[in-house]
Amino acid sequence: MDNNQTIEKLKAMRLNDMAQLHHSHIKNNTMMSFTIDEYIGLLTDHEYENRQNRKIERLIKQAQFRQSASMPDINYTQNRDLDKNMFTRLGTLDFILKKQNVILTGSCGVGKSYLAQALGHQACLMDYKVLYYNTANLFNLLKISKLDGTYLREIKKILKSDLLILDDFGLQPFDNQSREALLDIVDQRHNQGSIILSSQIPVSAYHDIIGNCTIADAVLDRIVNSSHRIELTGESMRKANF
Repeated sequence: MDNNQTIEKLKAMRLNDMAQLHHSHIKNNTMMSFTIDEYIGLLTDHEYENRQNRKIERLIKQAQFRQSASMPDINYTQNRDLDKNMFTRLGTLDFILKKQNVILTGSCGVGKSYLAQALGHQACLMDYKVLYYNTANLFNLLKISKLDGTYLREIKKILKSDLLILDDFGLQPFDNQSREALLDIVDQRHNQGSIILSSQIPVSAYHDIIGNCTIADAVLDRIVNSSHRIELTGESMRKANF
């Protein structure tokens, strides 16, 4: 058996990590310390794990999170009415499997964005496609896309995600174009994908913020009725950490 040919064939099949590890064992003369089954398993696991790690890195990059957030780093000691057991259950991402939503509300600085992105990061680790947007920025982007003819492409990209995170929802009032775009997204994602809303605005005020009664009713019926709601309280964590 020509080991160099084997390595080149592995590379030709894009099994580069397997080829690299095989070359290392040949160079160090350590192949004989494994049975054939063990060695094949070792090479296969190495290739699989590296591919999965690269996929996760790609999913995190494509999500475009604003900050690095993770479930293990969540602060449960701060007095903000965050139930650890409940949020840990959300971290299993069963709500994504059930196509349900999450609404995080509370005053500025209580950690809504961090919690939303921690769930998003966890989703990437579990092989879900995630997109994170500041809500105002998203609808400005969609307005521009209508002018340059890329609106349907942008909407299609959003709809392909398993989890859509809309941060700072409702900080800017919705105009006609934003309301229609919001309805497009929410209606087509209903029972197809999950949404996380993070907002300083209480859910009771969403109807007035969206504006148009018909559109507001349609949007809220699809989001609120199938959502897990978390209302955070307390002072800004930024102030507490100063």
